[in-house]
Amino acid sequence: MEKPANAQYPIHDLLKRRWSPRAFSSQMVEPEKLRSLLEAARWAPSSYNEQPWSFFIATREDEAEYHRLLNCLVPGNLAWAQQAPVLMLSVAKLNFNHNGKPNRHAWHDVGQAVADLTLQTTALGLVMHQMAGFDPQRAREQFHIPEDHEPVAMIAIGYSASPDNLPEPLREKELQPRQRKALESFVFTGEWGKTALLVGQQ
Repeated sequence: MEKPANAQYPIHDLLKRRWSPRAFSSQMVEPEKLRSLLEAARWAPSSYNEQPWSFFIATREDEAEYHRLLNCLVPGNLAWAQQAPVLMLSVAKLNFNHNGKPNRHAWHDVGQAVADLTLQTTALGLVMHQMAGFDPQRAREQFHIPEDHEPVAMIAIGYSASPDNLPEPLREKELQPRQRKALESFVFTGEWGKTALLVGQQ
């Protein structure tokens, strides 16, 4: 199943095709594809080239590690994410290596790494779904994450499946049209809330 974006202006096909399904096939993801995803994340830009990201990853083939990640999810995400063959947890390093000061761009840069990972996922015919719904403290305890690092998001990766495999109301959510705010609502010039002429005049 695909749900291409109804873009207002032309964008790359990978961006149009990327979306976050909840229906995953049981098909395992090839190790070489997983390595490509992580390599894409590796080359993301970051402030001072700090690369403040780390990832925990587990496939269903490694049952013990897979369930350690799975057990960090809130029940609403657990209901569908347990079908995904790959789970990941992204982590941000909160301080700069070069001076020890707080890196206020750490989460931003982890997001950039995951965005690159997302596009590589789409390019390889895979899908992924990022989740805020997990227990960061449980993740910290489970994986002995240092105090100067922060768990950011859980990620499910795999091949897509029919939404018929999902229970209601998740099936209904899967089939809903994708929506985004209009550019006019968030692209400003001069002062907050003043729509930029670039997008305000067609």
